[in-house]
Amino acid sequence: MAEGETQSPGPKKCGPYISSVTSRSVNLMIRGVVLFFIGVFLALVLNLLQIQRNVTLFPPDVIASIFSSAWWVPPCCGTASAVIGLLYPCIDRHLGEPHKFKREWSSVMRCVAVFVGINHASAKVDFDNNIQLSLTLAALSIGLWWTFDRSRSGFGLGIGIAFLATLVTQLLVYNGVYQYTSPDFLYVRSWLPCIFFAGGITMGNIGRQLAMILLEVKVIIRRVYQHQIVLSLNLEEYIELKSSHGTPRSSGNVCSTKL
Repeated sequence: MAEGETQSPGPKKCGPYISSVTSRSVNLMIRGVVLFFIGVFLALVLNLLQIQRNVTLFPPDVIASIFSSAWWVPPCCGTASAVIGLLYPCIDRHLGEPHKFKREWSSVMRCVAVFVGINHASAKVDFDNNIQLSLTLAALSIGLWWTFDRSRSGFGLGIGIAFLATLVTQLLVYNGVYQYTSPDFLYVRSWLPCIFFAGGITMGNIGRQLAMILLEVKVIIRRVYQHQIVLSLNLEEYIELKSSHGTPRSSGNVCSTKL
């Protein structure tokens, strides 16, 4: 190879900023943080509704305010929300069944509103007996899944989440962390699995929507960066071509050198 020849530049890699924005770890971190704060907010709102109706009872020395009563509840709910919201799109990807039913934020917001309504009904509406209340909430929860999800993976994960969350709640109540008024299902209320099922479906829909939005943002960022690379390469070629053709014409007194 001659000394004057240079190798053609290969494809440029993404810069550190682009790589950090589009990396999978950063994507997961952003979604996890957003889901955590959504879970904390919903836990504060729903816990306040339950306390106002005396459905859950905490020790009197820690019930001075919503933030001091059972301070561990919102962080635990936020962590569970983050795990559930990240798990749903991951399961969809591994099963090869991307969820495409009602993928818009308006549908997600309606799902959240229905979930809050189911919680409000469990605390405020008076039924003749607990069996009637449990059956009504079960029908509402399945209706929420059918209206906003309709996926087999979503239904299966909702059942699993309801079972595990009810088991954990049973253990907490058994150890005296808090208690339910008029428990009719061992130590808790019989409608509690329905609430956990609806909550799992709701956080799963939010997680799926966040995953779709961040994926679109990632694709847009990569396309913009690739477009900038093409423009920069074309500009470099133009400048090189301009200098190679313009130098002999403009420099008449320049001495020519022989290699």
